[in-house]
Amino acid sequence: MPKTDLERQLAERFREVNGVHPMTEDDDAYVSSQFVPLEEVCARHGRDPEAVRRLMLEQRLPLPGYLRSDGAEMVPADLFALADEAGGVERLEAWFTAHWDDPATGSEEWDAYLSGRYVCLHSVTPATIRRKDDLTSAISAATDEPDTGSARWSERLHALVDELDALEPAFTAYDRLRFGGPTSRDICIDAPRDRFPRP
Repeated sequence: MPKTDLERQLAERFREVNGVHPMTEDDDAYVSSQFVPLEEVCARHGRDPEAVRRLMLEQRLPLPGYLRSDGAEMVPADLFALADEAGGVERLEAWFTAHWDDPATGSEEWDAYLSGRYVCLHSVTPATIRRKDDLTSAISAATDEPDTGSARWSERLHALVDELDALEPAFTAYDRLRFGGPTSRDICIDAPRDRFPRP
């Protein structure tokens, strides 16, 4: 089926944000297990896909998380949940940024949300974004604590890692290409578990 102008524009914008990287069969399989084609999500919610693509290009809804190798625009199943909670797309930005006390931080997080690159969370909300930041900071700082290596320290570290593990999906090889290196799961979940195994 021929692509519409908005589909082509959205694919171009996606590649501007993420770079041009091949999607392997394994990447496609992972993405298909975690995300849903935009057309399907729109059909479920009675939305016009072309209108939604326009909102994405106008930076009022987030870009797709992935473009599958067949060109499918893959989005979270709950793509519209935050806009619905905010009272509509026109209120989403103000509602979203208000979750941060510092307006500059709120604005940065809004830009990150719109990029579609928050594929590091099963559910992307201001609360989960903030909690992920808190957890990754705490895990990264853990080796500087006075009781590093003790049983109590290990228990604290693994509780943090386990909580982050519950928030984050597995990621795929494509993510390491577009992010230019290891993912937060590699750094803050897998590495601490390998370096500091449970007693």
